[in-house]
Amino acid sequence: MKTLENLKVKIFADGADKQGMLEMYNKSYVKGLTTNPTLMKKAGIADYRFFCKDILTHIKDKPLSFEVFSDDFVEMERQAMEISSWGDNVYVKIPVTNTKQEACFDLIERLAKKNVKINVTALMTLSQVRDVVHVLNPCVPSYVSVFAGRIADTGRDPMPIMSAAVELLKIVPSAELIWASPRELLNIFHADAVGCHVITVTNAILKKLSLLGYDLNQYSLDTVKMFYSDAVAAEFKL
Repeated sequence: MKTLENLKVKIFADGADKQGMLEMYNKSYVKGLTTNPTLMKKAGIADYRFFCKDILTHIKDKPLSFEVFSDDFVEMERQAMEISSWGDNVYVKIPVTNTKQEACFDLIERLAKKNVKINVTALMTLSQVRDVVHVLNPCVPSYVSVFAGRIADTGRDPMPIMSAAVELLKIVPSAELIWASPRELLNIFHADAVGCHVITVTNAILKKLSLLGYDLNQYSLDTVKMFYSDAVAAEFKL
């Protein structure tokens, strides 16, 4: 098994809890951070602009992705331009389609021509990856986020798709592929194995990094002890 130090894939922390984001930002192995409207809603964020700008006063030297939240392309573009202006390390997350399944490729192309750093998000097919790659600016850094975890949720193996996506991105050297929505720590090694540039990982999964290489006999005993102590605490009787 590879160690954390031997991994080529970059780990980005995914979350919207300020304390958790700053905790992960201070980890040397965390190379960037991402968030999205769903995570922000769960975290109780009420003022989008204030939250983002507040985080940026603490995080200035690692890439940080914030997502537009309009369903209208004109308003998406306006939001994207404002978000982009907040910092040199800011990437604007643009969903691959709106809720009407209208493709965002024209918007992505316009933003790319304006030198906006983009994180195209919610992709799940290779055709989407192929179409996005053709509208990115080869002179501007960007991310392409393929939701491998959600692909796996459908019973499909995401590894072949992610491996093929890596190849598709080679025509745009400035673009990096993100393995998004991982479900377990092992996915970090899956992403590394297929050559993904980045994997976004929630704090809950990142906290399992302490288990890397942990002795399985000891882990078995830990589990037995957990079951026993919980049974005692519950005062179960037969």
